[in-house]
Amino acid sequence: MNSGFYAACSALLARSDALDVAANNLSNVNTTGFRSQAELFRSMVSPDSTANSLNRAINDYGVLGGTFINMNSGHLEPTGNSLDLGIEGAGFFVAQTKAGIRYTRNGNFHVDTNGTLLTAEGDPVLGDRNLKLQLPSGPVSVSSDGTISVAGTLVGKLRLVELDPSSMTAEGNSYFQAAPEKVTDATATRVRQGMLESSNVEPVSASIGLLALQRHADLLERTLHVFYSDFDRTAVDQLARGQ
Repeated sequence: MNSGFYAACSALLARSDALDVAANNLSNVNTTGFRSQAELFRSMVSPDSTANSLNRAINDYGVLGGTFINMNSGHLEPTGNSLDLGIEGAGFFVAQTKAGIRYTRNGNFHVDTNGTLLTAEGDPVLGDRNLKLQLPSGPVSVSSDGTISVAGTLVGKLRLVELDPSSMTAEGNSYFQAAPEKVTDATATRVRQGMLESSNVEPVSASIGLLALQRHADLLERTLHVFYSDFDRTAVDQLARGQ
């Protein structure tokens, strides 16, 4: 099999995966507190290559090795809603979901009929000692350290944590999971009431990047057709038949 066919095929697969990541970023350009992701590539050497350095170089292909989360903050935008909370710094809010404790930068909160403070997804927001926050009726005030008062009476304090980016896994568009030992209390985080953090996706850059990936993928697809049609049709047919 021509190594050029392998190279074009692995590159197309990697670009297809990268397109999924880029498209997801762009689709969440207006999602509150969204953190974009970027792809990581790793090297894969064909098992058929020998120890010869030239052979290994020719048969060394790039494949998608995973993604990493862009931890840059979005912009804080005023909303005028007392239950909208933005974060300055590296901290995250804590929520109790059906799948367990999760972390979010989306402070678009609301209360249910029982006064429980909930995330936009409807999960309880947690305070100190991982207790649910119950808010009585009345004007809500949230200080910069997350202390919540209603009609001048202290009712609780938001739990704010920082996460080790290397242990974070995105779940959906707003939640993150992290290993418990990689979660620490936030030290340099401030809560801003009546504000929400925008997505950290830059629309123009994300659009240009998506177009570049699409064009690269199209070029690789045409390259594969050239290899198959003109150079390696017989070899490819034999490989498919296990010969």
